[in-house]
Amino acid sequence: MSIRPIDVARTDGGPQWVEAVATPAGVEVWWDEPRPHEGGRRCVVRRLPDGSRTDVLPPGWNARNRVIEYGGRSWRPLPGGGLVFTNWADQRLYRLDGPSIVPLTPEGPSRYADLYLPPGRDEVWAVREIEDVRDLVAVPLDGGPLRVITKAHHFLMNPRISPDGRNVAWIGWEHPNMPWDGTELCVAPLGEDGTAGPYRVVAGGPRESVAQAEWRDDATLYAVTDPTGWWNVHLVPLDGSPGRNLTPMELEFGAAAWKPGLTCLAVAEDGRLVVVYGTADHRRLGVLGPETGELREIGGAATHWSSTVSVAGGKAAAVGATPYTPLEVTLVDLGDGAAEVVSARKPLPARDLLPTPEALTIEGVHAHLYPPARVTGPAPYVIFVHGGPTGNLPIMLDLEIAYFTSRGIGVAVVNYGGSTGYGRAYRERLRDQWGVVDVQDCARVARGLVELGRADAAKLAIRGGSAGGWTTVAALVHSDVFAGGVAHYAITDPESWAAETHDFESRYLDGLVGPLPETRQRYTERSPLLNAFRASGPCLMLHGLEDAIVDVGQAERFTAELEKHGKEWALLTFPGEQHGWRREETIVAVLEAELAFYGLIFDMETPEVPPLTLKGRA
Repeated sequence: MSIRPIDVARTDGGPQWVEAVATPAGVEVWWDEPRPHEGGRRCVVRRLPDGSRTDVLPPGWNARNRVIEYGGRSWRPLPGGGLVFTNWADQRLYRLDGPSIVPLTPEGPSRYADLYLPPGRDEVWAVREIEDVRDLVAVPLDGGPLRVITKAHHFLMNPRISPDGRNVAWIGWEHPNMPWDGTELCVAPLGEDGTAGPYRVVAGGPRESVAQAEWRDDATLYAVTDPTGWWNVHLVPLDGSPGRNLTPMELEFGAAAWKPGLTCLAVAEDGRLVVVYGTADHRRLGVLGPETGELREIGGAATHWSSTVSVAGGKAAAVGATPYTPLEVTLVDLGDGAAEVVSARKPLPARDLLPTPEALTIEGVHAHLYPPARVTGPAPYVIFVHGGPTGNLPIMLDLEIAYFTSRGIGVAVVNYGGSTGYGRAYRERLRDQWGVVDVQDCARVARGLVELGRADAAKLAIRGGSAGGWTTVAALVHSDVFAGGVAHYAITDPESWAAETHDFESRYLDGLVGPLPETRQRYTERSPLLNAFRASGPCLMLHGLEDAIVDVGQAERFTAELEKHGKEWALLTFPGEQHGWRREETIVAVLEAELAFYGLIFDMETPEVPPLTLKGRA
């Protein structure tokens, strides 16, 4: 018995944002979840204290936005049960009250994200994006005229009002930095007209990344920042006196801000802090006493907690997973740590079909191994490469991985140098070395598995999406380890991608490869497109036709070069998909094609999926 593609599609993705709300009847929990069977929309769900769940957004509405193309915090619950949210179809802000849904912003090019409800004000604050310009704005909940709060930086996130309403804080940064390179925590007086005055920087800088900030009181902020090389929780006074690291340990209490609105810290009513912390091998949920420094883990058996947490009524709402359960919304008592899953349980395959992962380090490279089912001796193995590249893949149930392991194909997730979750020094191993360190680390793990007797040297493949797709095709042309690769929405030529991609990542390669035109030779030498003639095996390319982050032309040009040099390849494209797969039918088609590809290169029978034809194969 094996896991079916439809099983994967129907459990794909997980809750993204979560919020706890205290009511007289108890704590209710709100979250949004993917609906692959509804065209990939994200639906906001509300769970009442009595245990009942309700879809807040009716069919046809999709709580997503396109700020910096990856999107950011897209909704907030309103007192009394209403909702303010961004809608994918037109990117406008809307207010929902009962059956009524009314727009709060006009039609036009504006996008909104990182929604925040400032206490005591009948308005929602957000990051507004118009083309490549961003500012912080206030949108009245009665539909009145929008107000610009500040236009301080090219990129902004994390607007927060002080408890006395006199100051506003936010995090900003400029090109060529990415938010994990260096950001500034800014504080400005908030005038009677609701606009920010001149700001001052109270934490952060060009080589210090402030990932989140929350007010402790009128004169002090908690900031998740990394002057020590680890995202720790710091106390930041506004009077200029020295701050204090509340968690001086080599653990991450923050995460890379790919989406404005991520929260790894929440302040409880009694002053305690609820934190998400750890490494990419084990991310925990905990309660931190800011005065004593005592850190107590809560949340039970979860091995991974997402970067979203909220607290109310003595309970924390968060999203956790284990190696045998997917991401689920969980309500955890801050006192006794009792945890209750409040989101609907997803149907899962039998436990014996799920692999038991193990963390290992091979030549200093972090990896997670998912062994294949029913295989003795060296097995076919696929190296899974995460995107970003500033990201990671945690230890948790992923039915996409289990789909392959249940068929006798092992999976090794490689958190190569450049990955988050292991401190800045490990993250910056990739500085100027993208296409070198990531490729070498994936090859090291693959070879290490062969030396350990786990993998068959003749049956090694590599696969990844976005930046992971880049590493996939780069490994095919710059190493001889892999018999083939599967590249989902992949970058194949760095210089042309830098010129054609969106604003958020348009200077990303300054730090990953080097500034242009001074380091053009590096771009040429590392480009998979320009080195396609070196491919060590066939390549399957998969791409969405509405991808605004990596244009489908990257795949088309690469496969044309493979064709030109007599290499084997296949390219499948998907209308209606952007950067990533969200629709049930796409997820099924992609998995079936990928399995068929491995059947070809590993000489395995795959009769349960449609056959795949490789161009250039005799």
